Amino acid sequence: MIKIKDDSSETQELNLPRMTIRERDKKHLWHPLTQHKLHPDHIAITKAKDCLLYDEDGNEYIDGIASWYTCMYGHCNAYIINKVYEQMKTLDQVVFSGFTHEPAVKLSEALIKILPNNQNKLFFSDNGSTSVEIGIKMALQYHFNKGERRHVLIAFEDGFHGDTFGAMSVSGLSVYNGPFEDFFLDVKRISVPNGTNDDTILKQLVNLSKNNSIAGFIYEPLVQGAAAMKMHDKGGLNKILNFCKQNNIITVADEVMTGFGKTGSYFASDFMAIKPDIMCLSKSLTAGLLPMAITTCSQEIYDAFLSTEISKGLFHGHTYSANPLACTAALAGIELLQTTEIQNNIKSIVASHGVFADRIKQHPKVKSIRQLGVIFALDLNIEMERYGDLRYKLFNFFMKEGVCLRPLGHTIYILAPYTITKIQLEKIYKVIENALAIL
Repeated sequence: MIKIKDDSSETQELNLPRMTIRERDKKHLWHPLTQHKLHPDHIAITKAKDCLLYDEDGNEYIDGIASWYTCMYGHCNAYIINKVYEQMKTLDQVVFSGFTHEPAVKLSEALIKILPNNQNKLFFSDNGSTSVEIGIKMALQYHFNKGERRHVLIAFEDGFHGDTFGAMSVSGLSVYNGPFEDFFLDVKRISVPNGTNDDTILKQLVNLSKNNSIAGFIYEPLVQGAAAMKMHDKGGLNKILNFCKQNNIITVADEVMTGFGKTGSYFASDFMAIKPDIMCLSKSLTAGLLPMAITTCSQEIYDAFLSTEISKGLFHGHTYSANPLACTAALAGIELLQTTEIQNNIKSIVASHGVFADRIKQHPKVKSIRQLGVIFALDLNIEMERYGDLRYKLFNFFMKEGVCLRPLGHTIYILAPYTITKIQLEKIYKVIENALAIL
């Protein structure tokens, strides 16, 4: 039997003061989206259950953002955990190049049933950025394999698609990407449709098509998450997608944030008359339990890679592609998503947000309110930096009040798990109202 040395018990025997997780964190860890010189401390979470997080000091927080929109069925969901536990006893990991397995096949069968009906093939990877990276490569290589050299991509202003180089290239938020912009792919940006600028955008597209060899258009359908839940017009987006279809521009829908029920349908693309050629999925795909991503595509896209020439294949791969445990978690999540209970919960959250919107929309410190499905956002009538002092003041206030919300600049948003109770939702609403009083 292998014996594991327990350093913590050694510390106790020497009667030395035991360091907190927060203190130990500072020794070696580098956190994402953090300037450690300004913000060296991090809250140490020791456990989570349903919609609640617990820190090492015993404090309790309602997770109002489902831990970056992943744990949509609640933390440590027993149904998902049990499914993954049973899978762990049979097959934990196997390379997916040259092999396959039941969890991947079952997941593909379940996912295809709820995806837009033009989607037919799945390509596995590890996270949202890599799902986008693959979508971009599919779009570029599609034309290359057909003998066309198209190298320009179109993307929305203020879009965000991830942190790998291709994903950064098509993202429009320079706060994340500034040091790397000289190394990006060739990307042209267009305005987000708002219901009044359709003709202007279409003129933009015509001019771009005349002067550039456009391979693809990547977009977050209906909601731009990192742009502070910025929502755009369905009709205008349909016109853009129709233009792309007519001009053989491959459309790539980044549904990493919007996917799996958040907009009120399984996918935001369900609301569109024109379906995407390629879709990027991650985050709540595996219910927050394990990292995984999938890039899906139509049969037409897939067929462009079929050839007796090896070089025409999609030579992209990740060590943990289609990990059996992650596939099992994803399949369990899809099963939960389709239950009457979860669908009713989604409807209840949508209704509660609507009531709260009516209650707060006339507040003098609220500039505007928007909602799509379970996604709720309000803009403060105050200008503030995306990661400025006032933003951190709000974040700290929310946490002190027992609610985990992460403002994006002057935008406060809610994207809670589908399992949240009405009492917990009401506490989130009340804490937001209390926050307005301190501004």
